[in-house]
Amino acid sequence: MEMNYDEAELHAIEQELGKEILPGTELMADVGSHHFVKGGSQVLVPQPSADPHDPLNWSPKWKAMCITASTGVTFMQGLGPLALAPMFGYYIEDFSSTLPDVVKFTGVAILVLGFSNFIWVPLSTSFGRRPVYIVSQLICFGSSIWRAKATTYNSFMGACILNGIGAGPAETIQPAVIADIFFLHDRGFWNTLYWVFYMGSLMVGPIIAGAMSLHVGWRNFWWLNTALLGVSILSVIFMFPETKWHRVHPDEYVNQLRTEKVSPTGSTEKVPTGLHDPDKLGGEVAQVPTHGTMPDLSAQATAERDPFLGKGSPSKAQWRFYQPNAHPFKTIALDLWIPWKLFAFPIVEFAAFVTSWSCSSFLTLNLIQSQAFAAPPYLLNSQDIGFMNFAILIGAMIGLGTAGPFSDWVSARATRKNGGIREPEMRLPAMIPYVLIMMLGNFVVAFGCQQKWPWAAIVVIGFTCAGIQVAALPAMVTTYAVDSYKPVAGSLMVAITVNKNVWGYGFSEFINTWIAEKGYVPPIMTNMALITLWCLFGFVFYFYGKTLRRWSKNSSVHRL
Repeated sequence: MEMNYDEAELHAIEQELGKEILPGTELMADVGSHHFVKGGSQVLVPQPSADPHDPLNWSPKWKAMCITASTGVTFMQGLGPLALAPMFGYYIEDFSSTLPDVVKFTGVAILVLGFSNFIWVPLSTSFGRRPVYIVSQLICFGSSIWRAKATTYNSFMGACILNGIGAGPAETIQPAVIADIFFLHDRGFWNTLYWVFYMGSLMVGPIIAGAMSLHVGWRNFWWLNTALLGVSILSVIFMFPETKWHRVHPDEYVNQLRTEKVSPTGSTEKVPTGLHDPDKLGGEVAQVPTHGTMPDLSAQATAERDPFLGKGSPSKAQWRFYQPNAHPFKTIALDLWIPWKLFAFPIVEFAAFVTSWSCSSFLTLNLIQSQAFAAPPYLLNSQDIGFMNFAILIGAMIGLGTAGPFSDWVSARATRKNGGIREPEMRLPAMIPYVLIMMLGNFVVAFGCQQKWPWAAIVVIGFTCAGIQVAALPAMVTTYAVDSYKPVAGSLMVAITVNKNVWGYGFSEFINTWIAEKGYVPPIMTNMALITLWCLFGFVFYFYGKTLRRWSKNSSVHRL
């Protein structure tokens, strides 16, 4: 839970509600005498502090600048690794290689990218998001120059490995930034936006690379990539202050309560006397006087509680290169261990498996497009093959426009029916239409490529459906997992990313050979069946997810 209560207070709320409050359960409405800071009629979760520098209090302008720079990093770090697909033919010729050899450029980068987050997420947790973004972008900048200058297979492979190391934050850091600066009721949209821009970069890369490699040579694509990375680095330096902000953990809150005293007004308002550091008070949920003195939470009460809501700005300290940490080695050690521990949690496994195979469905199109459409009867050039990714991009835009708002609407509707209590599982029914779209897309691509249908049918239906489902399904299940285990959101994304990228690397190793031997239907339909299987577990988690959260409610992951 992002609202922290002492044990007696939590029990009192549960008594008033007649419902159990578990980690992940959120109060989206006032309960009896318990009132919360609101934005309009919406209870704000987490509750912001009364500090102008709290990222939750930042003005829309600062939040917009911050999310723009963060999204720019996500997009640019994703642009390079999967841009190679239309250029495979040129690499085969220039490096005297085979198709499976050059496909390894993509596979190895994906594998390294996943495991690099065991470096980036601990550093992000210990020293902040800002230094991770700056350093990782500098590494990507160097790798892009290396790619442009590489003249041998091994040299280009080295650049791919370095690119994989630098591009890791694209898959893990922006969800943490979103949780830093946005409230719970807005995160469905922003998480979907993040996912679409990341997956969109993987789709735009081949479009640009295919056309440039045909007209001006493949090296010029990497020089363009280098220039864009330079612009992104400058945007982080000047537009992205530190968003990491300490919020009170439940254990700290209990200790804090021991130093509190009753307000001289005689109300139930809590006045902390032992903690004066505004950073340490970042997550406090204060109580307003009870019904006797203030029967409802008016706009004035909210303004008194948090006068800086929507008006704050970063402090000078938040523009430092990194944030000091009194116990960096302890924090790093925890972040190295927690992703492995999270694999024991069924909700995390569910999110990881759905994400892995949903993304694999998209990766399949990236890896087979040259194999399918450069051969007879299509005989298309690299530009035409690259342009096919426009269909995936359009599908992703449809996913952006529908999945986030739709899942938020489904969850909000269920919350109203549940008396203002939101459970993470309420988001899961929104997956159903996107699972059906995923199945349709895979059927069309598999049988279309196998039976040599007109390329327009394969691309317009199959590729577009792939874009829709890859924008929707991973965003929904990762949001569900993060809502259930918010304190370890960064480590959770590492666990999901490693799972996804290990499978992606394995799939890239054998799919082209498998297709050459057995055709398009067996590998693509096998992957579709696995996506469907993992998504069907959504019914189990919808009905029993709260039970699983109850089993883990005392886990240390909720106190990190």
